[in-house]
Amino acid sequence: MAVMTYREALKAAMVSEMERDESVVMLGEDIGVYGGTHLITDGLIDRFGPKRIIDTPIAEGGFTGAAIGMAMLGMRPIVEMMTWNFSFQASDQIIQNAAKLRYFSGGQVSVPMVIRGPNGGGVQLSAQHTHSLEGFYGHFPGLKVVSPATPADVKGMMISAIRDPDPVIFLEAGALYGTKGEVPDEDEAVPFGQARVVREGTDVTLIAYGRQVNLLHRIADTLAEKEDVSAEVIDLRSIRPFDEATIVASVRKTNRAVVVQEQWRWFSVASEVAAIIQEQAFDDLDAPVERVSGEEVPAPYARNLELAAFPGEQQIIDAVHRALYRRT
Repeated sequence: MAVMTYREALKAAMVSEMERDESVVMLGEDIGVYGGTHLITDGLIDRFGPKRIIDTPIAEGGFTGAAIGMAMLGMRPIVEMMTWNFSFQASDQIIQNAAKLRYFSGGQVSVPMVIRGPNGGGVQLSAQHTHSLEGFYGHFPGLKVVSPATPADVKGMMISAIRDPDPVIFLEAGALYGTKGEVPDEDEAVPFGQARVVREGTDVTLIAYGRQVNLLHRIADTLAEKEDVSAEVIDLRSIRPFDEATIVASVRKTNRAVVVQEQWRWFSVASEVAAIIQEQAFDDLDAPVERVSGEEVPAPYARNLELAAFPGEQQIIDAVHRALYRRT
């Protein structure tokens, strides 16, 4: 296995699929000559040319709509959102067209496209550039929504996304672009709808996705070393489709659950996870499901305020204590 950054693994997946399949193209703002705001597409215009690496105007609704048309006619476009906030401009195209065309056509027309870009906080981009949109897009049937946390998963899930016959919302954590990990040398697709058990445990189940997974792994180490608490850590990876079975099996083993997310608490992924646990594992619970979420405020720019706005280690440990009835 090679050691790669999240950014390098993501790029490697897209390059491999573009070399394998000539119908794969990319569209987005500054992805060509400039190389992408986050350097994900750096050098690709020299490799594939401007007909496959397409620099677009600042018009998300326009180039997303164009990509939907491409997909309907047999191409496999990858659309980059410079940040997922900018997808609000294209949300009508994504929700009203991309998500519904297979249904509208009675299965005659598919929309095999990927819409990707940085999601969530942690990089001081302030309120207009910092949203966690997994709950928003995960609400709509017809869209697949994934949020990989490791270089290996971002490569494998991007391969799956490009090959998928339906539109995929691919949420990358901008704060993870520079993180490193082992990545298989082969182009191994990681299937959607399968959560990953990051760490086995017996006392409490910690559940997250995206950049919060790494935080939970560190907290599990701390709990084991300082409090003799064995925490199981689960990375959801896929928001829609969702792996209910892995979550329920873990809670039936540990009898307690803490769900962590960056997005706001109300109408969120954590709310859905808590509901699923209550519906399918209520008799196995020894304590209420705890949720740790972002503060109900627009994301601040100042670093100290940004840190306060998103889940931190002590907040999560406090939630674990409540689940274990170790109140301080």
